[in-house]
This record gives sequence, C-alpha cells and structure tokens, in this order.
Amino acid sequence: MAALRRLSSWRRLCASARGPRGPCTKGCVSYFSTSMRRHATFYTDPVEAVKDIPDGAKILFGGFGLCGIPENLIGALLKTGAKGLTAVSNNTGVDGFGLGILFQSKQIKRMLASYVGENAEFERQYLSGELELELIPQGTLAERIRAGGAGVPAFYTSTGYGTLVQEGGIPIKYNKDGSIAIASEPKEVRVFNDRHFVLEKAITGDFALVKAWKADRAGNVIFRKSARNFNLPMCKAAETTVVEVEEIVDIGSFAPEDIHVPQIYVDRLIKGEKYEKRIERLSIRKEDNVKTKSDGPGHNVRERIIRRAALEFEDGMYANLGIGIPLLASSFINPNITVYLQSENGILGLGPYPLPNEVDADLINAGKETVTVLPGASYFSSDESFAMIRGGHVNMTMLGAMQVSKYGDVANWIIPGQILKGMGGAMDLVSSIQTRVVVTMEHSTRKNAHKIMEKCTLPLTGKQCVDRIITEKAVFDVDSKKGLTLIELWEGLTVDDIKKCTGCDFAVSPKLMPMQQITI
Repeated sequence: MAALRRLSSWRRLCASARGPRGPCTKGCVSYFSTSMRRHATFYTDPVEAVKDIPDGAKILFGGFGLCGIPENLIGALLKTGAKGLTAVSNNTGVDGFGLGILFQSKQIKRMLASYVGENAEFERQYLSGELELELIPQGTLAERIRAGGAGVPAFYTSTGYGTLVQEGGIPIKYNKDGSIAIASEPKEVRVFNDRHFVLEKAITGDFALVKAWKADRAGNVIFRKSARNFNLPMCKAAETTVVEVEEIVDIGSFAPEDIHVPQIYVDRLIKGEKYEKRIERLSIRKEDNVKTKSDGPGHNVRERIIRRAALEFEDGMYANLGIGIPLLASSFINPNITVYLQSENGILGLGPYPLPNEVDADLINAGKETVTVLPGASYFSSDESFAMIRGGHVNMTMLGAMQVSKYGDVANWIIPGQILKGMGGAMDLVSSIQTRVVVTMEHSTRKNAHKIMEKCTLPLTGKQCVDRIITEKAVFDVDSKKGLTLIELWEGLTVDDIKKCTGCDFAVSPKLMPMQQITI
C-alpha cells in the first residue's frame, strides 16, 4: 500500500507539472538532466591551487620514483612555505628534485614510504632525528590508501607477518646521539584458514597532489603508461584532491569507458606549465640487440647464476623479477616460450630496454629503469598490481637475498646499523602461498660468511616462503618443514665442498645432477 501511495503521489506531481500544451521543462522531468554540473575547480596558477594547505597537513603525493610526480604542485608547495607536513609517497624523490626540494626546505616532518632511495638530505635529517619515517611494504601502502578512499578503516594481509613490520621495532625517529627515540609498534595478528594475517589501518590525507596525463572540462582524468602507479588510488583517499595534467580537453573527448578517474574524485585541476620528467635510471639497448659476449656458459659467477635462473621460466608463466640477476635472467628466456613479466609499479608485459629513440619517461620498471612493453601489454595502478601479487595470480617471483634459512625464511631489505632504504615490494612479493619464490644469490658473502643458514640473523622479509635457491655453486629445493635438499651441483665441486660453505645441514637428492645452464 505504501508503494502504491508513493506511485500515486508521483503521478500527481507529474500531472501538476503539465501545462495546457503538454509537459513543461520543470516538475518530474527535471529529475533527468542533460546538463553537467562542474565539480572540479580549474586553476591557472599552481600556487593558488595549494595556498590553503596549512602547516601540519597530511598530503598524499602521487608517483613512483620520479615517474608521474606532480612537479608543478610540489614546486608551488615550496613557494607557500607550509611546514610540519606529513607526506605519504612511495618514494622520497632525489636531492634537488621531486619531494627532495621539500626536504631541503625542511617542510616535511614525517614521511610514510616503502623505499627512500638515494636522497642524501633525507638520510641526513632522518639519522639526525629531524625527520620521522614510517616504512611500509609497497603493496600494503597501496592497499592502505585504496582502503582509505573506499571507506574501509582496516584490513588483514599476510604481508609482513613474522617481520619487524608485524613485530615492531623499526626506527621511526632517532635521537641526536643515534639512539632510537620512536620505534614502530607491534601489530595485531589473526589466523584465517590456518594462515597468519596482520591488521593494517587505512590511510587518508587532507590533500592529495596527483599527476595525470589529460583531464576533460568535467574533471575526468586519464593517465599515461606507467605514470598511473600511486596516482590513481591517491585521487580517492583525500579530503581535497588536486590534479595537475599536461592537457585539458573538451567534454566528450574521452569515451566513458576510457576514463581512469571519474570527476567525483577530483576537486581541483590545473594544467602544468612545464615538465622536466627527469629519468632516474636511463637504460638502453644497442641497435643490434647483441647480448654481452662471454667465454661460454658459466664463465663467471654472475652469468652462471643467470643462466641457471633462466631455466625456471615456463611457457605461459606470469613472473615478477627483482632488480639485478633476476631481471638479467629475462634476457636468456628460451625464445620458444612466452613469459609475461609483471612489474609492481603497474605493467604486465615488460619488454626489453628501449633503443635510444624509444626512451619514454612515462615508461619505467620497478627498478626505475626505462623499458618497453610487448604487444598485448597492459598498464594499471599500484593497488591493482599488488592485488595480482598478493592474490597469487603471479606464478613466480624471483629476487635476490642477503640470507636464506634452512626452512625458507628470507632476509633482503635491511642490515642493522646501516641506513634503512626500505623494503619496497619484496615483502608483498613473497607473501602469497600460490606464488613460487626463487632466490638467486652468491653462495657466500665477500668475507666468506654463510648466506644459507640454520636461521637468518638479519631482519626477515618473509617467513617460510622460499621454494628454491640458486647460487653459483648449487641449487637447493626448500621445504618449510623438512628443510633443504641439494638437487644440482656445479661441475668440479663435491657435496663436501657445498657442506663447507653452507651454514646448515641439507639432504642430498638421489637424483643429484650437474648444475644446468641454458644455452641460447
């Protein structure tokens, strides 16, 4: 009956809206408007767009390394002089560029990041106790921001369980004498389906400063290539989102299905006056694309590991490769198979390094190197990337390590007493039980100390997560309950040789074979 009364009332409203000549433009018809209310405010001066950011504000800064950073808005914030800021960004910029200029002006008081990189002024302020730093695994950082924008106050993740991230103790602030003034707190842990998960709280900001490629005059936004990264989730997680773009186009220029960020998330827009788009690591390949010549497979330690690691790739596999040896192994993938390389900054389908005329500042890998993509590749945001990773959709991750334990614990992000660079995405990459984890590393340190051990002595990246270890001397399979099994041995070495340079006991496979090398 109530529904019938509402329907009857609606009919009377429509009837009252009719004139003698039929329906008028008001009344019930006004509920369906073809007009567009402009939500975003457009600015011509970047200083005007950020001048109301107060001292002590919490600001989300988009970008990954120097790719996709809001250069003009950062420069404007420098001019306003707002201080005591809390900055949330995957990275800290470099000296004299990006967020680096705000560290030099001492406008930032606290930093939330996954990797602080090579920023000497940031390092000086952090170690002298002038600056607070909260290190967060990259995927957790992306998801905390995404959750903040979605109104989710907290969530559980397997990333970081059994590490300092969960246990607490990471230095946030130092005293001037070098002692720790503030350390991270332990986090709540719960068990779901016999696995441990860490409680992480959402991140929101007072303002988000974001870089996009284009916007239309309604405020809809699109990004270009790998410059999407953290920009997209940050658009949604702040009280006020300020977006700078390279071009503003008319409404209707974008097909609705091509829009990356709808106008509802965008409060202010400005066309950037100029962009330097500095490249951190310019990597190019030679015109003839010839691999480095050598004296044959295994002629040196590094290439020996690379050529063995290349045999881990399988046809149709999705793989994520760490910088260094893992990434170099991709150059030796069997040409008869197809492997899809995923980069945590938002690329699926990485190709080789670019030729000089192919270099694009908006297209970098997770190591901040210039790259290309293969036909069929795709780009996405950082939160989407780590959904692939944590969700087990990536078949294999290959990364380096400083130590690996008998039962598959891995440590690769911090040496106590040295500056914290951050864990980046490593903790996320080893967190999924569906993903095969392969470690490539030299068997011992330069001082001949053990790197394969009964128990890691360095802070962990992940617990019981490694499936295989490849060194220049041997290949081990790892079982989280039974321990290590030696399956391959470099020619000229014996099992006793391996025992002497390995810091724990191991089983020997009855099918022990010479260490394999790809030959292409």
